[in-house]
Amino acid sequence: MQIQLSAVVPVPLREKVLQQQSDIWNRDISFLPAQTIKIKAPSGTGKTTLVHYLYNIRYDYTGSIAIDGKPWPSFSKDQLAAIRQQQISVVFQDLRLFDQLTARENIELKRVMSPQPYHPESKIGEMADRLGVSHVLNQSSATLSYGEKQRIAIIRALMQPFQWLMMDEPFSHLDEANTTKAAQLIAEECRARNAGFVLTDLDHDNHFDYQVTYHL
Repeated sequence: MQIQLSAVVPVPLREKVLQQQSDIWNRDISFLPAQTIKIKAPSGTGKTTLVHYLYNIRYDYTGSIAIDGKPWPSFSKDQLAAIRQQQISVVFQDLRLFDQLTARENIELKRVMSPQPYHPESKIGEMADRLGVSHVLNQSSATLSYGEKQRIAIIRALMQPFQWLMMDEPFSHLDEANTTKAAQLIAEECRARNAGFVLTDLDHDNHFDYQVTYHL
């Protein structure tokens, strides 16, 4: 799956972004299949906004975003649902876990979206062990620390099939050791699927072998 952005400018940030140099806003660029991409930018320049545009849950922009040459508005609701279930997986900055569910139930929601799940149920425990959160799987998400929530959200995103994995500052509350563990797991899953990966963050990092780095 190739993602093309053509002269995209967020309406709420229009004046600000047009006054600055950007590798993405108001440019024509393509995210190529299986690329590992870093998007670096200070707060307030639209990292989260961009992720929402790429996932097609916000539409307040000029320009166009296309999937394999087909603009987002031309997809039906059923087609959009299928893309989100099978082709694009996201860890949002605000994580979007359901507090009334346990950590395991939050993860399971993504795993069983498809009649034939990508991973068996046992994979939840394996990933939780690797990321040091197996002891919280049966706790309400509301009781978890933010770092635990981030790791649960990462595991949840890895449960579904995807051709692109997008993560918005996914390690902001993790120490170096836990970030390294999570990054290794993410890289393994992307390689196994030959999937593209987009990470937005404030700073440079050495956790992935980025093929492209954009400055927002």
